[in-house]
Amino acid sequence: MGPRKQTGAARRSDDQRGLIHRLKGSGSFPPRRGGTGGAGLPPQGDRAEAVRTPSPGPPPDRAELRPPAGRAGGLPAVEVTRRGADRVRAGHPWIYRSDIARLPALAEGGAIRVVDGRGYFVALAHWSPRSKIALRLLSREDEPLGRDFWAGRLDRALALRRSVLPDAEAVRLVHGEADLLPGLVVDRYRDVLSVQTLTAAMDGMRETVFDLLQERLSPRSIVERNDVKSRELEGLPQRKGVVRGEAPGLVEYREGDARLLADPLEGQKTGAFLDQQENHLAAGPYAAGACLDAFCYTGGFTLQLARRAASVVAIELSAKAAAEGREALSRNGVENVEIREENAFDVLRSEAERGARYQTIVLDPPAFAKNKESLPAALRGYKEINLRAIQMLEPGGVLVTASCSYHVGPERFEETVLAAANDARRPLQIIERRGAGRDHPTLLGAPETRYLTLLIARTPA
Repeated sequence: MGPRKQTGAARRSDDQRGLIHRLKGSGSFPPRRGGTGGAGLPPQGDRAEAVRTPSPGPPPDRAELRPPAGRAGGLPAVEVTRRGADRVRAGHPWIYRSDIARLPALAEGGAIRVVDGRGYFVALAHWSPRSKIALRLLSREDEPLGRDFWAGRLDRALALRRSVLPDAEAVRLVHGEADLLPGLVVDRYRDVLSVQTLTAAMDGMRETVFDLLQERLSPRSIVERNDVKSRELEGLPQRKGVVRGEAPGLVEYREGDARLLADPLEGQKTGAFLDQQENHLAAGPYAAGACLDAFCYTGGFTLQLARRAASVVAIELSAKAAAEGREALSRNGVENVEIREENAFDVLRSEAERGARYQTIVLDPPAFAKNKESLPAALRGYKEINLRAIQMLEPGGVLVTASCSYHVGPERFEETVLAAANDARRPLQIIERRGAGRDHPTLLGAPETRYLTLLIARTPA
């Protein structure tokens, strides 16, 4: 029996195999790439000439990896593990100390070049000599880190706020890693700036930061609020005071039509909780009837509820914050609010047990989970306060509930609120899922910058 006559398809297959064989023999065959399919062939329709790409050759010698003059030359280098390099290349701005392979002797924080085990450049970063977060990403480009670099980063951060919140009297101007300025927080309360330098390297640059802010914004006052525990992880002292200009005192600012007060030197955080500003305004239209605002601080949610509610009971444990809240009520001419200096946990429990009913309830507690170890207790706390609130909601009532604990996360928080609703035997409708305001952006690839979750929910029955 003679040989079979080849079909056109078979001949094309033989021709293709012959082409592959010749390309492999010539060294011009492209390496296999993930996702291309079939033996690393180019996408269908590419010409054969596109395949004959010269081989990239062996990797360069380590000596060739030194940055050329005029770039980030002169910086010490740190070698990281493959896991650390992959972490940065995947978009995360941190490398942990456990992923440091070799490190030069550096006693103080500062800028450093990051290379992988083959000597390839990975990133420029700030080095922290004591923190578990050893390296914080500055740039994935090998570029000079002079004054122009920092001025450009700051200018881009300011441009975002001018674009998204042009009329805000209080706004976060710099949000640390999310603005690629790790360890730097800058909040503005009208003509006063409140600044935090939270890492060793950024703290060493504080005078440069103050100069750049003064040049661009001409504030009446710049204060530093470096009185936070996170600085202890960097081996830094706690510090607070006026660094430029005069002592600011209380600063009045507007949220929508409401007037609030901030104390940049003595208030919590940098003076107020600016990440909730847009949520304050979003919650206001849901207010009706009798309202309860637990953990009210100086009254951001309270003032928005009061515009539509019949009455508001606001709970705040801090006497100072409660006093500022009452002053804000007076300045706004609000008379349908009672601010009580009590523990919100105790109030929620006692109100639920006596059968109190509210049309709108706001829960905006401080972070319950400061670390992974505290997560179980935090979840119990979130479930407890949400359970009590859901028990007190009228049919058709609205619950505004928030978590600012990164370790809880949006999905876990929703699961916790659902568990509370199930224990209360009440269904909940989610109306809005929200996060921090637009002046607190999140960095894609860095879930730690997405720490605030807020749900607006309703009991349909």
